[in-house]
Amino acid sequence: MTTYRPDIDLDTVIAIDVHVHVEQDHHGHLSLDQELMDASAAYFKASDNRTPTVADLASRYRAAKMAAVIFTVDAGTATGHPPLSSEDIADEAAQHADVLIPFGSVDPHRGAEAVTEARRLVTEHGVRGFKFHPSLQAFSPDDPQWRPLWAEIEQLGVPTLFHTGQNGIGAGLPGGRGIKLRYSNPLLLDDVAADFPGMTVILAHPSVPWQAEAISMAVHKSNVFIDLSGWSPKYFPAELVKAAGGMLRHKVLFGSDYPLIAPERWIRDFSDLGLREDALPGILKDNAARVLGLV
Repeated sequence: MTTYRPDIDLDTVIAIDVHVHVEQDHHGHLSLDQELMDASAAYFKASDNRTPTVADLASRYRAAKMAAVIFTVDAGTATGHPPLSSEDIADEAAQHADVLIPFGSVDPHRGAEAVTEARRLVTEHGVRGFKFHPSLQAFSPDDPQWRPLWAEIEQLGVPTLFHTGQNGIGAGLPGGRGIKLRYSNPLLLDDVAADFPGMTVILAHPSVPWQAEAISMAVHKSNVFIDLSGWSPKYFPAELVKAAGGMLRHKVLFGSDYPLIAPERWIRDFSDLGLREDALPGILKDNAARVLGLV
């Protein structure tokens, strides 16, 4: 095991993509069952490699002169599907520390075990943050039973990245495969951000249909940020475009949601929004570098 330590040259990378999925390990195991994989691919009309490994991502982002935050989601309790190993992801990322930044994922339903695992992922494997998907993992972030986990992550001093808003996983399936969208209302994270002010909370994606709530939270709380992944920018709500180019230009982060959306397509569509030029370096790279502790 080699503990991950970042080795990213910020002068040479053109962007930091803060939202990239590892969908397959080196044994060929997938992060979700095939039905959910197929449903999300159809929802996003994904045409690139749908199941990239860590090595695939390193090659792709190195060629694009970008860095990438990579992760899986441990939803074993809710889905019954064995998760990919966050330990393995971090250890493999250590071999590509010039372009990859590993986040861990723990299943909140595992209680004290999740708290212990979160600490071990940071202290022994070097993960730089944690990814949660409340709808897929079937938990409400504001439930008091998860407070020990948030307290541990706050003490560890690493950011959290939460899926918010609409969900492509399960989209179009009967009952959405039982996945409940209400768990991904960003306002459920307002209590978390308020009660754990030392923990950075990143609200992933345009939070449709709760975009106003997400913007309000990012304006109100210095520890709340928004990543812009999961949608082509040409479909962003107008209120998000206005905020990203104005009052939230230091609080929004480039993310693609690759392999569902290619980072090059995202940047191309983003450049057509007509945002102020002085806002672009922060959104594409500098804001993320600060949040991730790279500067």
